[in-house]
Amino acid sequence: MMSNYNFLSQINFPSDLKKISESDLQKVADELREETISAVSETGGHLGASLGVVELTVALHYVFNTPKDKLIWDVGHQCYPHKIITGRKNQIRTLRQGGGISGFTKRSESEYDPFGAAHSSTSISSALGIAEANKLSNKKDNVVAIIGDGAISGGMAYEAMNNAGVSKTKMVVILNDNDMSIARPAGAMGTYLAKIFSGKIYFSLRETIKMIISSFSKRFSAKAGKAEDLFRSAISGGTLFNALGFYYIGPIDGHDMDSLIPILKNVRDSKYQGPILIHIKTKKGKGYSYAEKAKDHYHGVSKFNVKTGEQYKTKSKLPSYTKVFSNTLIQHAKKDSKIVAITAAMPDGTGLTDFAKEFPDRTFDVGIAEQHAVTFAAGLATENYKPYAAIYSTFLQRAYDQVVHDVAIQSLPVRFAIDRAGLVGADGPTHAGAFDTTFLSTLPNFIVMAASDESELVKMINTSVNINDKPSAFRFPRGTGLGVELPPINETIEIGKGRIVQEGKKLAVLNFGARLNETLKASESLKKKGINITIVDARFAKPLDENLIWQLATTHESILTIEEGSIGGFGSHVVDFLSKKSLLDSDLKFRSMNLPDIFIDQDTLENMYTTIIKPHHYSVHDDAWYVAGGGDPDPRDVDLAGAMKSLDEISVVGVMDALEETACVVHYKVMGGKEPLLPGCLCGGGGGGGEGVGSETENGGGGESEPIAAQVEKYGLSTFYYDILPD
Repeated sequence: MMSNYNFLSQINFPSDLKKISESDLQKVADELREETISAVSETGGHLGASLGVVELTVALHYVFNTPKDKLIWDVGHQCYPHKIITGRKNQIRTLRQGGGISGFTKRSESEYDPFGAAHSSTSISSALGIAEANKLSNKKDNVVAIIGDGAISGGMAYEAMNNAGVSKTKMVVILNDNDMSIARPAGAMGTYLAKIFSGKIYFSLRETIKMIISSFSKRFSAKAGKAEDLFRSAISGGTLFNALGFYYIGPIDGHDMDSLIPILKNVRDSKYQGPILIHIKTKKGKGYSYAEKAKDHYHGVSKFNVKTGEQYKTKSKLPSYTKVFSNTLIQHAKKDSKIVAITAAMPDGTGLTDFAKEFPDRTFDVGIAEQHAVTFAAGLATENYKPYAAIYSTFLQRAYDQVVHDVAIQSLPVRFAIDRAGLVGADGPTHAGAFDTTFLSTLPNFIVMAASDESELVKMINTSVNINDKPSAFRFPRGTGLGVELPPINETIEIGKGRIVQEGKKLAVLNFGARLNETLKASESLKKKGINITIVDARFAKPLDENLIWQLATTHESILTIEEGSIGGFGSHVVDFLSKKSLLDSDLKFRSMNLPDIFIDQDTLENMYTTIIKPHHYSVHDDAWYVAGGGDPDPRDVDLAGAMKSLDEISVVGVMDALEETACVVHYKVMGGKEPLLPGCLCGGGGGGGEGVGSETENGGGGESEPIAAQVEKYGLSTFYYDILPD
C-alpha cells in the first residue's frame, strides 16, 4: 500500500503538482522515487531506468502543460514515475499484471501517453510527426521526446534527427544519457553554460547577430554561423547534434532540480523555430543503493525485498532454453573458430554473456540496432564466418527488410536464434513472439525450425552449424525446458524431416514448436476414452516434410496443426501443400490451431492461455447471435481452441467433453426462419421446440434433449467440431 506521503498523497495529476512550491519539488521527487521502488518491489518490472528519471519527470510535468503539451518516453519502460503522477497512482501496483496498467506507455491507457514506445528509438520520429501536425493546425503546443536508456543507439533515432534538423519545426528532444560515454561528464561549468545557451538573452542576442550578419555576404554569414556552432560545440560537446541541425544544450545534471527547471522553462518559452536537444546526465538506479551497486542497476527485476534488495526469483533445477542455447553454442565455438555471435543490446537476455566471456573477440553487441545487426551478420557470412544473430522474436520484426534483402535474397548463411518465441507474459503484446514463423516462412530458400523441447533445440543448433548455403532460424520459448536428456553436439536432424512421436488412427496432430508436451498430455486423457491419435513433431515450417504430411493425409480422416504463433505460419503452409496436391478434394478434414488474430494483453502465461482458449457458449435472441465468453458468433467459424479448457489439457479430440459441458453450438436460425436448427441444446439444458440456452430455455418446451450423437446424425449437423472428430 502507498505510504502517507507529505506531498505525493496530494498529487494525482500534473495540475496538482503545479500547486507545489518550486522549492519543494526535490521533496516530491524523493517521495516519488520511494513510491516507485515500493510499487515495483510488489510487481516486478523495469526499475533502474525509471529511478534515473524521477527528477526529470517531476520537472517536465511542472514546467510543461501536459497533456496538451506532449511527452513521449523512449524507451517506454522509463515511465513508471510518469504514470504515478498522471492519474494512475492508485493503479501502479497493478503494473504488468493481468487487467492492470502496462509496463510501457500506452495510448489507450491515458491521455498523458500520446505515443507507445515499448520498443526503442521511435520517439523523435513520432514527436516530429506530432510537431508537424501542430504546425499545420496552427497549434502552439510543445512536443518533448525523452530518449534514453540506450535508445539513442538505434539508427531510427538518427534518421529522425536528420529529418528534424532541416524541418525548422520546434520540438524538444531530451537525451537521457544514463550509461553511455556520449560526452564528458557534466560539471558546474557545463550546467552554467547550458543555462546561458538556453536563456532568453542568449536566444535574443543570437537572433540580433543573425540580423546584423545577414546584411553581409552569404559567405560571411555562413562562416559566422559556423563559428557560433563551433563555439558552443567546443565548450559543451554537442558537435554531432549541431551537425544534424539541432540546437544543443548540455550536458547537465539530470538529478539537479535547480538546473532542470530553469533550462526547461527557457526552452519552453523560447521563440526558436527548430529542434532543440537537451543533453542530461542521469544515474540508472538513482536513489536505491542496491540498484546503484548492481551491475545491471536493476534494469529488470522480479519482486524483491526493499530492505535487503533480494529478489524473489523462482528457482528451478531445469535449464532455461536460453541457457541451453548459450551452452551449446559455446561448445561448438570451441571447435569451430568461424562461429561468431551477435546481439542487439541484449547479451544477458539472449544468453550471450557467457559466450562473450569465452570468446570476447567473437561476440558483437551492436546496441539497439537490429537492422544493423542483421546486415552486419550478412557481411560476416560473405567471408565464410558462421554468424549467429541472437535476437528476440519481437525485436527481429524491426529488421525484416534486412532479413529479406540482405540475407535471404543473397542466400547468406546467417543463423537466427529466435528467443522468446510465443507468448511472454507480463511484457504483453509489444513483446510477444507471435509473428516470426509467418514472416520468415514466406521467404524462399529459408530454413525455419522450432524446438519442441531442449533436446530438440540442441539438435537444431547442431544442424545449423553445417548449413552453409542459405539462412536458417530456430525458435524457442521463454522459460525452462522439460528436463529431458540433452544429446551430444554431433547429433543432427535431417533438413525438412519431422518425427512421429505417437501413432494412432483417424486424427493426426502436427505440432510445431513447444506445445508438444501439452499435446501429449491431452492424448493421455483421450486414451482413457478409447481414442488414440497420431502425434507428429513437425520440427520444420520450411521446408515442410511433404512426404510425411502426404502419408498422414492419406491414412487419416483429419489433420490438426498446432503452433504458438499467428495465422499465416506453419498451419497455413501445411494447408497450402494439401490444397496444391488435391488432398483436400476427398473427405480429409483439416483445421489449424494458432494464436487468435488479436494482440493478447499482459498477464501470467497460464492466464493468457486460459483467456485465449476459454470455451464459447452460444445462444439466440431474436435474430442475433449472442456470445457469452467471447468469440465469433458463427459456430461454423469457431476455432478449436474455443472449446479447450487449458493448454495443459488440450482436448484436441476430447473436445467432445467440452461440447457436452459448455458449447451450445447448434442454435442457429436457418435462412432467417423462426425455428432453430435443433429442438434443444446439445449440452442438455433445453428440450422440445424452444431455443435452449444452457440450463435455461427461451420459449422452450419441456422434456429431455436427445443424446448428442443422435442429434448430430438425425439433423445432419456439420459444424467444425463434428467434422474434425473421428467416429
